[in-house]
Amino acid sequence: MTKRSPRPGRLRQSVLPAQGGMGRPVVRIGRGIRGRRGTQPKVVALGGGMGLSASLAALRRITGDLTAVVTVADDGGSSGRLRDEMGVLPPGDLRKALAALCGDDDWGQTWARVIQHRFQSSGEMHGHAVGNLLIVALWEQLGDHVQALDLVGKLLGAHGRVLPMSAVPLELRALVRGHDPDRPDEVGTVRGQATVALTPGEVQTVHLEPHDPPAVPEAVAAVLDADWVVLGPGSWFTSVIPHLLVPDLLEALARTKARRVLSLNLAPQPGETEGFSPQRHLEVLGRHAPKLALDVVLADKAAVPDADSLTEAARGFGAAVELAPVARPDGSPRHDPELLAAAYDRIFRMHGRIGPWR
Repeated sequence: MTKRSPRPGRLRQSVLPAQGGMGRPVVRIGRGIRGRRGTQPKVVALGGGMGLSASLAALRRITGDLTAVVTVADDGGSSGRLRDEMGVLPPGDLRKALAALCGDDDWGQTWARVIQHRFQSSGEMHGHAVGNLLIVALWEQLGDHVQALDLVGKLLGAHGRVLPMSAVPLELRALVRGHDPDRPDEVGTVRGQATVALTPGEVQTVHLEPHDPPAVPEAVAAVLDADWVVLGPGSWFTSVIPHLLVPDLLEALARTKARRVLSLNLAPQPGETEGFSPQRHLEVLGRHAPKLALDVVLADKAAVPDADSLTEAARGFGAAVELAPVARPDGSPRHDPELLAAAYDRIFRMHGRIGPWR
């Protein structure tokens, strides 16, 4: 894998016309966007948790050819209990991705609520999500992770496909400085995604156990066949970076002819990336995957206090910076699906025409 020579970084502020109600852009689904083959672009989104859900909710508005590749290192809540008891992949992030791909019609929204529903009881069912149980049941029935998830997607009428990044449950381990408050300079190992996400101290690096996990072949094939690959937003150390620690996926990201977009978070995450600037997120990403190349880094202008530093950091990946309003108007650090869709739409239109496909 050879990193491309960085081209001069560019920073572009998005001025999005065609405003709809409440000042929001009108997103014309798939109109005028073409992939390498002259059809709707094939888009693959990598991540996990609520960050990936936000990206999928936006992307399904602008393409009908969408695949989610989801991390499988969760060990908390309902997913952790099912994983420990039955030895299965943690289904929670896969369920969230499927819910995000449900349509806006009555069928889609009803099923989205059903699979997200959690039982409230005084017994062992308390806290389990319906979708988790459905997914695990189909895994047992069919004996095939991908076939079962495809069947759930068909039942929901999902606007896309959901794949696990690996077919084996993974454990996330992190080197953390100051995890013990009494020893602020000591670096120790923290085990488990749920623990890493809430750890005190400063996360230095993360790795997976097993160290070289096998990727799901369908996930690798999707990345290689894509027109666009979107990484992030999401919990940086527990949802975004893990994809770069699966050798076959990282190799596919290096070999693909797709253009690659990194979508930054709107704010640092308490515990995991507290105090991180936007450019620090890129530095950490590069530390874990030094040969990774990107084409576009997407960020919300209001979340970037130092645009020049972000542009310089993006230049190290060979990427341009695109600034666009993508946050919800209520001030919460959450992405607005329509605004994020408009930003992706613009990136696909503008950067899809820059130079020949690699």
